[in-house]
Amino acid sequence: MTESDALLIERVRRGDGGAFDALMRRHMRAAYAVALAHTGERADAEDVCQDAFVTALERLDEVRRPEAFVGWLLQIVRNRAHNLRRRERVRRALPLDAAVEAPSRARGPGSDAEDAELRERLADALTHLTPTQREVVLLYDVQGWTHREIADAVGTSEGAARVHLHHARRALRALLGPTYREEPS
Repeated sequence: MTESDALLIERVRRGDGGAFDALMRRHMRAAYAVALAHTGERADAEDVCQDAFVTALERLDEVRRPEAFVGWLLQIVRNRAHNLRRRERVRRALPLDAAVEAPSRARGPGSDAEDAELRERLADALTHLTPTQREVVLLYDVQGWTHREIADAVGTSEGAARVHLHHARRALRALLGPTYREEPS
């Protein structure tokens, strides 16, 4: 039987480092999906997750409702991603050579090239969604979360989570054209 987040948190508070590792493994994929939804870059999402987990460990005593740990953690992830984006905006200066995009040099079979192109188009299309829409679509379609789990993590109702998913998918269909096919939810 899998221990609940609340039991793992209690073990961490008593000094069991393995319990925090279990919490981290349990929620890493969701944290990464949320970070990626907000940053749009894999490396940035990884940095945000690492920073968020360190912060969570340092502040674990502040968790008032251990049963809602994942929502608390994902809020830390969102805040760290927001802080990173704000810092990046201040520092960002696009070099002239980066303004001209290099041609794609896909190697391997045609399917690999098509997959890479689709991933690139999807990543670009995701940037046109709101952060909440990106988060919901990644948690639902990539991580396989239920609408209830998403609603709890995002801090909204189950109906609102469904609406965000619907709008996100509609926008993705419009941006991707016939490439995107919606699965029933």
